[in-house]
Amino acid sequence: MSLLEQFRYYISSNNLFLPTDKLLLAVSGGVDSVVLCELCRNAGFDFGIAHCNFQLRGDDSERDEKFVRELAKKNSVEFHSIKIETKRIAGEQKISVQEAARALRYTWFEEVRKAGMYHYILTAHHADDNIETVLMNFFRGTGIKGLKGMEPKLDRIVRPLLFARRYQLEEFLKSNGLAYVPDVTNLSDDYTRNYFRNQVIPLIRKSFPEVNENILGNIERLREAEQLYRQAISGHKRKLLEIRENEVHIPVLKLKKAEPLHTIVYEIARDYGFNAAQSEEIIALLDSDSGKYIQSTSHRIIKNRNWLIVAPLEAERAGMVIIDGTGKWESSEGNLKVEMSTGATVSSSQLKQVSNFQACLDAKEIKFPLLLRKWKQGDYFYPLGMPKKKKLARFFIDAKLSKTEKEKICVVEMDKKVIWIVGHRIDDRFKLTDKTKSILRLSFTQT
Repeated sequence: MSLLEQFRYYISSNNLFLPTDKLLLAVSGGVDSVVLCELCRNAGFDFGIAHCNFQLRGDDSERDEKFVRELAKKNSVEFHSIKIETKRIAGEQKISVQEAARALRYTWFEEVRKAGMYHYILTAHHADDNIETVLMNFFRGTGIKGLKGMEPKLDRIVRPLLFARRYQLEEFLKSNGLAYVPDVTNLSDDYTRNYFRNQVIPLIRKSFPEVNENILGNIERLREAEQLYRQAISGHKRKLLEIRENEVHIPVLKLKKAEPLHTIVYEIARDYGFNAAQSEEIIALLDSDSGKYIQSTSHRIIKNRNWLIVAPLEAERAGMVIIDGTGKWESSEGNLKVEMSTGATVSSSQLKQVSNFQACLDAKEIKFPLLLRKWKQGDYFYPLGMPKKKKLARFFIDAKLSKTEKEKICVVEMDKKVIWIVGHRIDDRFKLTDKTKSILRLSFTQT
């Protein structure tokens, strides 16, 4: 069976797209994408070409863009291109150049797809790319999902060459006299994928000559195993997760009985931006005190009595103000003024809290940023003049506060410690002493 016949069969057997669909091909100018372009032309598909110039290789980047432009012209198809300041953006976002290039590329492809009314975006990933991906995922610890490799189809992204080996594409290129532009960075081991391609896999092949074929066979088996795995995980989630508005509540006792615990915790948490290494921390929360929490880039998991509560950080931050120094800070409940007095002499009257809405704290005990937020269940502090900690809920009961009064109360937090209940009392650990050299004064005005 020719490569073109295999190409057509793979597309139809996996229901990747219809012959009448309009396709957007991601073309770099290298062997793989040039072959993809030729196969789509030979198959009679309706397609356009998109090329990203990441401006990472000087004149070579300009050469590549020119080559792909000519390729589109030769095939009489639409050409889309973009120049991206990849290094600058990667620096601003504090991510690797590879990460930035990938995110920027797919974001732009989707914009072009919508604007040009293309049905799908086709990339030239092939079987050897999949082998490298699986090995990298194994060492990253991504679990069974990563070990089944890249999907032939994921939403609008289609990879119709995953059936083909790299040598097959190279043979097709040569036999059809196709031109391409070589990427010299493929020879460099600076990039993780290249290191696996040029160093790791050849080393493994010395002991296991059939390593590539074996991994491809494992990918097929693991893809089916992953389907069963997903069904089991979905069953556990249905039993454990209670959706309450924008939060997810998980009963601690029920979760502790679930087996295998580590796997179930990881699969629940990964949906909210937590990584495998944080699974142990989440399990530790099960036996921790109320108020303890860990967070990902998007969510926070909080222990609240007999529950773990997963809440989006955006929802929490909506009622929070981050204080990173002196100045005036506005919140929905009022305005906070932060002042610093250095080298001041502490008077006997200042050793006590000045007033309910003004707090004087020992500056040497304070580290910015601080957080102004509403109080929540599980919060505790060491009330001024008391050596033992006290939960805020109990403090409010003793103060005989009504429900509406409690709902309005804000706290100032530092490093997960409540240092001041606004309108009530400071934490004893941050009070002024006769050894205090600098004073941090917090003044709150209700709106």
